[in-house]
Amino acid sequence: MNSPFPGMDPYIESCGFLWEDFHDDLINEIKRALAEAAPARYFVRTGRRSYYVLIESEGKTEHSFVPDVKIATPESSKKSKKKSGGAAVAEPSTEEGPRMLRAFIAEEHREAFVEIYEAEPEQRLVTTIEVLSPSNKRPGTEGWDLYQSKRQSVLLVGINLVEIDLLRGGQRPPMLDPWPNSPYTLLVARGLSPYQRCKVWPAFFQQPLPEIPVPLDHPDADIPLQLQPMIEAIYKRSRYGGSIDYGKPLKPPLRGTQAAWVKAQLRAWQKSK
Repeated sequence: MNSPFPGMDPYIESCGFLWEDFHDDLINEIKRALAEAAPARYFVRTGRRSYYVLIESEGKTEHSFVPDVKIATPESSKKSKKKSGGAAVAEPSTEEGPRMLRAFIAEEHREAFVEIYEAEPEQRLVTTIEVLSPSNKRPGTEGWDLYQSKRQSVLLVGINLVEIDLLRGGQRPPMLDPWPNSPYTLLVARGLSPYQRCKVWPAFFQQPLPEIPVPLDHPDADIPLQLQPMIEAIYKRSRYGGSIDYGKPLKPPLRGTQAAWVKAQLRAWQKSK
């Protein structure tokens, strides 16, 4: 079954449980395509970074884990009963019956990315390719901080960066100039570009994603990267059509002409099945 969308399917993001599967498959497709196309003096590898997230009832939320051990110590219990002037005194709860509490469950979150190395005359990182995860677009979280640190380092030392953002939600990485008014963006920053200029392609769900260049070391030519066939192959091979409920509202929601277009597109797709 093919996706109802000619471009990126926004329901993959909306069905949060599918995103990690899609992300990993897309990284593998990108690695395979680049490894086959890169000249012999390069090799392509997959890297990973990891951090912990707290699992809550509504999904995964990043937290800094600092256990509050004081609430169980005899010392803090004694301090709570001390009187100081007119200060309020903590009294034991007299509420009877069970209470609903959430368990503290931490899960390691691992994000994959692709790197291209020059093998000769010595091993050197030339290009890094990132497919952004939701955690990379949540300011104030470890996922955001780790990615921003890498992004700054890559741009400062002259490594090529390819940044693929196929998420409508969250906050895009900071730039001096405004991002395009499009659901998705594809960024290519050449390491030796003056003033850290980046070329950005807008991308949509209404039309196929554009082909983008993956830079190598000078004087080698760029490798053209076609993401749309990869997305379509993943959708069909993994049978996402059987897991996605297209009757549910999108998250984040769409409004105006975009919402009307999606509604009409899904209606036509249902009729064609």
